[in-house]
Formats: sequence, structure tokens, C-alpha cells
Amino acid sequence: MQVNQQRLRSDIETNAEFGAVPADEGRGRTVLTGSEADRRAREFFCERLRDAGLTTRIDAVGNIVGRWEPPSADPDADPVAAGSHLDSVPEGGIFDGPLGVYAALESVRVMQDAGIEPVRPVDVVNFTEEEGQRFGGGLIGSAVAVGEMSVDAALAIEDADGIPLGDALADIGFSGDGVVDARSWDAWLELHIEQAEQLTDAGVPAGVVTSIVGLSRCDVEIAGEANHAGSTLMGERSDALAAASEFILDVERATNERAETSATAVGTVGQVDVSPNAPNVIAGKTSLTLDVRDVEYASIEQIIGEARASLDRLERERPVETSLEHPWDRPPVEMSTRCRDALHAAGETAGLETLDLHSGAGHDTMYVAEVTDAALLFAPSRDGISHNPREWTDWDDCADATRVLAGALASLATE
Repeated sequence: MQVNQQRLRSDIETNAEFGAVPADEGRGRTVLTGSEADRRAREFFCERLRDAGLTTRIDAVGNIVGRWEPPSADPDADPVAAGSHLDSVPEGGIFDGPLGVYAALESVRVMQDAGIEPVRPVDVVNFTEEEGQRFGGGLIGSAVAVGEMSVDAALAIEDADGIPLGDALADIGFSGDGVVDARSWDAWLELHIEQAEQLTDAGVPAGVVTSIVGLSRCDVEIAGEANHAGSTLMGERSDALAAASEFILDVERATNERAETSATAVGTVGQVDVSPNAPNVIAGKTSLTLDVRDVEYASIEQIIGEARASLDRLERERPVETSLEHPWDRPPVEMSTRCRDALHAAGETAGLETLDLHSGAGHDTMYVAEVTDAALLFAPSRDGISHNPREWTDWDDCADATRVLAGALASLATE
């Protein structure tokens, strides 16, 4: 089973042209769901599926599935599936998502070239709105596919201009019918770039994920009083931004303390909105996001508990009012032993070393793993850079990781 590296590279580089943006270094792309770039990326993907002899369907939220069902496969058997997503963050790189989509397609072509006769159909999948840059918080297509979100709820999600997802998909011709049912899959595999440096540091071409971190997101508000920066004495101030700075440092301190017990624990305040945000006005209100992740859910609970305690202290010590809402909470997800074993075995057969590691980022696999056997495979990321035009995975590494994916997919499809 030999991966055609040039064929894989050509697919990814052609896809990179859709939504291409100028970059001082590297190659950037902006592909938001429902955009013209998204339409072109989807159309090219469907074309490549048909070229490989796969039948194509589009569901009600725009998920695309190409099915390979050769004569050897039982059409009534649960299929094995692989894929990822084609959307991107603004000014992102060319590998995050597309590598997984086109590696899945290349895996099917590898099996075809090698004369593999699967007993199950094989599905190649592109999930809608994984990144969540235009609609909602991300992972929409996979959430619908596992029953976590209804079709109606997904299609009603609006972007910043009030355009519903359903209208955006219809505008680009990718509003289908029915629902891709991930529960019907016998197994699921996703190849993704690592977005970290463990594989690069170890000199290993493929990483088999043991678990995906739990992820919680909180919305925090701190309300003080806007007032004149010159005439309001320091002792008379109710400065929401000064209070927010203490909260941010408290979160950092609590996370560092937890990291002494669980090294994978991370806590981030990555978004701060200040009102009225004027140079000569004391901040009257700040809105912050708190993102907490770890492979141990106890870490998440502890850090969020410390965040609440910080806000309570600020209310006692400063003339401010605070609130914390916790709208998004995903526990850690363990990967299937069966699928992980298939990936390790495929690496061994291909003469490629594989390494166990965890995923600090969420992926569609975190949803799919709730309803069927699933595994996540990583390819090395140069310098760990992602969501950036300088995101890069060497073409040899893309091909090697795809060899592992193809081997595992063939093994699962012939069981």
C-alpha cells in the first residue's frame, strides 16, 4: 500500500487556492462556512470524490460524505469512516482540516490501487463549520451527526450579520437533506496536524491520540463605574479593567498550581472587551472569556472554582460587581483502544514509528467518539504553529501519516 504523495499534495495545494490570502511568510487561507471560498472548496472535493468512484451525498447541514462501496463490501454493513473539515479560521494555514479530508480520500485510492477488498463500505467525510468562525462555537456538523444538536437548531444559528446557517448553505448550493448518522459507523478515524511540537521534538512521523482534553468556556463580566480619568481620584475609582487584571493573574496562578499536579492543565483568558474603551475614561465594564482544558476533568473543576473565588474576592475588596456563566463544558474524551491499536499496527507494518500523546485541541472526533469507536491521528507540525499562514507539515510527513491512516482504515474495513 503506497501513498501517492504527489496526488495528495496536489489536492491540498489546489484546495489552498480557495480563499487564499496574502502572507509575508507561508501560505494563508480564509474559508468561512457559506462563503464563495467554501463553495469552491466543497465543489472541488466533490469532484475528487467522483473521480475516485465514490458516490456523494450532502446532508441538511452541509456535511459531505463520499462512499466507496466496491463489490466486496456488504452494502448493509456498518461503514468505516474517515475525514475532517475544509473550513478555516481567518488567515489560517493550508493543512488544518484539509489534510484529514484529503488523506482520507487518498487512503481509499491507496486501497483501490492495492486491490484491497473491504467487507464494509468506506465513507470519506467533510464536516461543516468545525472552526466556528462564522456560525456558533464550532463542531456544528459533527454535533448534528451524533445527535448532540438538531438540524433545525443548527440551521437557525446566525452569523454576526444575522444570516442563518441554513441560508448561507443554500446560497452556495450545499443545503442537502437528511442527516449523516455517525452512530451508524463501525469506526471513525481522523488525521490532523498536531498543532504542537511533541512529534517534531521526538522525530516521530505520526502520533496516536490517547485522549482529547476536556474543554470548558466561561463568560465573565466585571462591572465598575466609568468616570473621568483626570478628575477621579484613585481612592474614588471603581475600575473594572484593574479588577479584570487581577482576575486574569489569579487564573494564571491557579492554573500554574494545578499544572504541578497535571502538566496538561491550561487556563486562558484570550478575549477581553472593555467599555467604554477610551483613553481618558476609567473602564466601567469588562467582559472576558475563560478557556480551561485538561485531560483530567478535576483540573477543570478546580480552576473554574478558583476563578469563582477570585471574583468573590474582587467584590469584597473592590467596588465592583461580577458574574460568571458557564455555557460550554465538554469532559475529556478517551479514544477507542480498538482504533488506536489499528493505527499502531498500521505504523508498524509501514515501518513508521508512532507515539502516544494527548490532544489539547478539540476536533470533530471528540463528538464522534461519543457514539462509535473513534481515534485521532496526528502528523507533525513545524514549530507547533497553527491557525497561521506559517502552519506547515512537510509533504513527506503528510504522506507518512496518510500511510498509517490508510493501513488502519484498510484493517478496520476488512474485519
